[in-house]
Amino acid sequence: MRLVLFTGKGGVGKTTLAAATGATLATYGKRTLVVSTDPAHSLADSYGVPLGPEPTEVDRRLDAVQIDSRSLADTAWQRLRGQLGNALAGIGVDALDAAELTVLPGVDELLALGEVRRLAATKHWHAVVVDCGPTAETLRLFALPEAIASYLRRMYGWQPKSRALTGAAASVAELGAHLESLRTMLTDRDVTTVRLVLTPERMVVAETRRTLTALALRGIRVDGIVANRLMPAAGLWRGGAASWLRERRAQQEAVLAEAGAAGLSGVRLVEHRAAEPVGLDALAEIAKELYGGGDPLAGEADDVAPMLRITESDQGYRLRIALPLAPDADVDLARIDDDLAITIDGSRRLVALPRLLRPCDVIGAETDAEGLVVLLTEPGGQP
Repeated sequence: MRLVLFTGKGGVGKTTLAAATGATLATYGKRTLVVSTDPAHSLADSYGVPLGPEPTEVDRRLDAVQIDSRSLADTAWQRLRGQLGNALAGIGVDALDAAELTVLPGVDELLALGEVRRLAATKHWHAVVVDCGPTAETLRLFALPEAIASYLRRMYGWQPKSRALTGAAASVAELGAHLESLRTMLTDRDVTTVRLVLTPERMVVAETRRTLTALALRGIRVDGIVANRLMPAAGLWRGGAASWLRERRAQQEAVLAEAGAAGLSGVRLVEHRAAEPVGLDALAEIAKELYGGGDPLAGEADDVAPMLRITESDQGYRLRIALPLAPDADVDLARIDDDLAITIDGSRRLVALPRLLRPCDVIGAETDAEGLVVLLTEPGGQP
């Protein structure tokens, strides 16, 4: 089973591309489910059929669903909230405070991700294509399982393989195991990939670069970038409209050239349409341009180096953290016990230090074309 998630800045057309990808996979003989987790659902509009919170048949081998996070919050969340409430009560937080503390920001996104996992786990579909919300919501969605699991580890000593627990500890273990399964699903590079959708505008490209870094920071694989709504070439047309098209197309191509020079390579192009692409026939035309008759699941070639690599240096050790960094990226580094807290352009992650480096002191850091290099020395060594 493959899980492909589409995200991008609001209004770039990710829903259309996700719908087109799902429809094409179905025509290739793969049972496919297209899921919308975007609170502003428009997947039903793309297919031109009504959709609800349960999978609905759109065409042969093609189903679609629009997840209703608020409905999930009224049902499934009550159980998870009860588990966390029991855990909080177990450390002396009274019942009223526990109820208040378990109204977590981002719970809608967390439940939507859990529903995606539940649907994928049925194994009824060969592929699940997800139309995610805009990038800000998506990054919060991807960060929540790890953030809450980290909280459980620090507050309660929970570990992924906790066994034979009772009472509040059992509630913590069950909630922790649920979150760990979500994190595992997102970081399984053979199963889950993300495709970033942008329009050829400098502000959108800049946000895409930040998103690419934030996903790499969490170990989530990006297997494709799509530049949507590229103005069609004016050809031999004449007149004011043709001049405008040529000028706008030249501007867009300049932005894409800058993006390529800055590391956003292998971008696929989809031209703007005069008419809104609604229905399977229109989506098929989009998919033909997007994939050129190839396998929509193939993605781009991805020879990924290990995220962490250790080499020796005259001062001690160099820990390379492979991340795509923009030249103007805002990078902050801090040591927290046996973890490195890495913050890049506002996205933060705790990275566990390899055992060899845990006794060492951090003496500096630098960036290069491959990512971040942390300099460490043995305790008492000379910086």
